[in-house]
Amino acid sequence: MKQKFTVEFLPEAVEFMNILDDKARGKIYFNIKKAQYINDSELFKKLNGDIWEFRTLYNGIAYRLFAFWDKTKKHETLVIATHGIFKKTNKTPAKEIEKAERIREQYLKN
Repeated sequence: MKQKFTVEFLPEAVEFMNILDDKARGKIYFNIKKAQYINDSELFKKLNGDIWEFRTLYNGIAYRLFAFWDKTKKHETLVIATHGIFKKTNKTPAKEIEKAERIREQYLKN
């Protein structure tokens, strides 16, 4: 099986991952790696035109890492993880999607 994309973590996503315990962090990394090889909306889901989320449920806690595609590079498409949240409701908060969109816009400007 061929890896479909690579993933890069922006600073806020790194900070989020660093506050997690080792087992939760490991589960998230495992799910991201799995999403790189298989299409599964339980792992990687489109939220709107540009924003996606990596999804992990571990020990009853829903973790979300927001992401977008960077198609400006000549090599394999890169998915940029913007930031993460602990999700408490079924609906993803609009303010978190908006935050990911702002981060994406800033990234693409630079």
